Amino acid sequence: MKIDKSTITLPLPTDELFERKEKFWRVKLPKDFVDFMKENNGGRPIDGAFKCNNHEYAIDRFLCLLKTPRDNTLGMYDMDVTLTQLEDRLTDNEDLIGADILPIAVLFAGDFVCLDFRKDRENPKVVLWNHEESAELEPITYFIANTFSEFISKVE
Repeated sequence: MKIDKSTITLPLPTDELFERKEKFWRVKLPKDFVDFMKENNGGRPIDGAFKCNNHEYAIDRFLCLLKTPRDNTLGMYDMDVTLTQLEDRLTDNEDLIGADILPIAVLFAGDFVCLDFRKDRENPKVVLWNHEESAELEPITYFIANTFSEFISKVE
């Protein structure tokens, strides 16, 4: 998959920012995802289609990671901003501290590609989160891939 380099959100995230977010979300981000974000933060794929659940989806853009989203014109695409907006629709655990389902890419029509940490806080699956079917404390997801690298290999 190729990213349109002119759409990358700057500044690129640092190791320090990733460490801070991992502590806040109480997860371990996969190395392949971190490496991707360090080069393609918030970028738009040139060809971003993939299949899931007998449907074809198109990635509008990957979310970005910013130290201060409010100071950036693309701050609305920050992972924390998106997570805050969707809050209780991304977990089935009302006592959760951290993140269960972490959005990483916005799709056309309002769904998201997410890292799903519900079963493993260090090795998340990649899932599609369906915004129309999900309700508070009832996220509806569809499996895409076992790893982020596997997901990237499925994007055409």
